[in-house]
Amino acid sequence: MSKGLSYYLKQAWKNKDHETWKTRMIEWRASEAVVKVERPLRLDRARALGYRAKNGIVVYRVRVKRGGRTRSMQKKGRKSRKQTIRKTLKMNYRWVAEIRAAKKHTNLEVLNSYNIGKDGKHFYFEVIMVDPSKPEIKNDRVLSWISKGTHRGRADRGLTSAGKQSRGLRTKSRNMKVRPSLRSWNRRGK
Repeated sequence: MSKGLSYYLKQAWKNKDHETWKTRMIEWRASEAVVKVERPLRLDRARALGYRAKNGIVVYRVRVKRGGRTRSMQKKGRKSRKQTIRKTLKMNYRWVAEIRAAKKHTNLEVLNSYNIGKDGKHFYFEVIMVDPSKPEIKNDRVLSWISKGTHRGRADRGLTSAGKQSRGLRTKSRNMKVRPSLRSWNRRGK
């Protein structure tokens, strides 16, 4: 049985050329943290997550620092027992990348994102973003839902795929302490 294009793209992604990969990483480290890219690097993954080459859909490459997200210790005006440094953020890196892309481009909404690589210091993601005000998006029967007002700030509210994964909403059960929300369970879910 013959395979499709996405199958061969996936196989090519699994067997990467290391020299090309090294030069890419050097370029990405030197570039800005949020960069607009002309076309997605992993076309098969992007198309599976909703990307189409049409007006109103853009892809951004986002760089996120690896390691524990420690906060600096406060200098004055607190009891010493209140000066704890929280080392683990309860958000995954992909969600952080989506929030940073959405913060930089406030007129766009995050559709989805995927991992494209990592080195010793950073994770790299490609974030698919949609302009909900474009007529091409409003008239699209698959993507018109994103132009409704209820979907404003999806990434910030944890409504994207990465946000739901980090919030523990992949599975359903009656006694889960993350449903309907963490606030309703007094933050005992995570």
